[in-house]
Amino acid sequence: MGGHVGPPSTMLPILLVTNGVVRMAGRGSNMKVLVTGGAGFIGSWVTKTLLAEGHDVTIVDNLSKGFRELIPQGAAFIEGDVRDEKLTEWMRGHDAVIHLAAFIEVGRSVTEPLVFAENNIMNGLRVLEAMRKADVGKIVFASSATVYGVPQRLPIEESDPMGAQNNPYGATKVSTETFIVTYNQLYGMDAMILRFFNPFGPNELHDPETHAVPNFVRAVIDKQPIPLFWNGDQTRDYIYIEDLARAMTSVLPLSGLEYFNVGSETGAKTIDLVRTIMDIAGYEVPIKDLGERPGDVPANYASSKKLMAATDWRAQLTLREGLERTYEWFRSRA
Repeated sequence: MGGHVGPPSTMLPILLVTNGVVRMAGRGSNMKVLVTGGAGFIGSWVTKTLLAEGHDVTIVDNLSKGFRELIPQGAAFIEGDVRDEKLTEWMRGHDAVIHLAAFIEVGRSVTEPLVFAENNIMNGLRVLEAMRKADVGKIVFASSATVYGVPQRLPIEESDPMGAQNNPYGATKVSTETFIVTYNQLYGMDAMILRFFNPFGPNELHDPETHAVPNFVRAVIDKQPIPLFWNGDQTRDYIYIEDLARAMTSVLPLSGLEYFNVGSETGAKTIDLVRTIMDIAGYEVPIKDLGERPGDVPANYASSKKLMAATDWRAQLTLREGLERTYEWFRSRA
């Protein structure tokens, strides 16, 4: 277990153990971090947080899903693809990689599974190989709560088993996690696997947009009917994007192989989320009933106690506070 890929260093790191999680003394401050997909929704917030914490940041993004306008000032930017043969060269000299570049549209993954396998699994493997060749010893990977499938209990803990995947998107996350574990075992690569629940907030500019919160907020702002499956009876764990970004940077000092859930630890029914958005707006709009949707999990929400025990991270914003900020951001762009 170590943070080095390649020949061992003559200087052995000082290891600290907190609640069973190993962290490296003197690591985690002033790191050089490369962020794949750093011009996207989550990536732009992670980059902003890294810069605020004093890290040097390089973004690699091909802008197929990201936006130049979201790149925070102070980050080095490479408009490039992780399939580029220069990826290893771009990575040299960095202490860690935060890997966010991936396709996320669940519906599209069902109709184009090969595209998702190539982009998410194979490109994830290309990132790992480039890291190994460039002697970058740590990866922080953006995984998903979808790996649990239908939860056997709530809240979901990291020790709970992975479930059968009912869409290729979830399968790509499971597969990439497996390759990351392999690189940890073979090459000693430190690997922090963060399983996101339902992130939301400003900067979400996906096209098409498949996430609930931005679609609901836009519908309310435009005074259009809100599209709702299952009469809004599903329960989900919504985590504000700034809290999620801080979770990703909080694990940089850790070493070894670790899995962490990133959620608010609070389940909210979708219909209550919709009512809160309308309350923030000060008026109501009609509900457009979309019926049932195959493959939806009735309820999931996280236990993030492991992450809180291993780091100083805590989710700081309530759901309403996050929705207020999100609503104001979208309204300012309307």
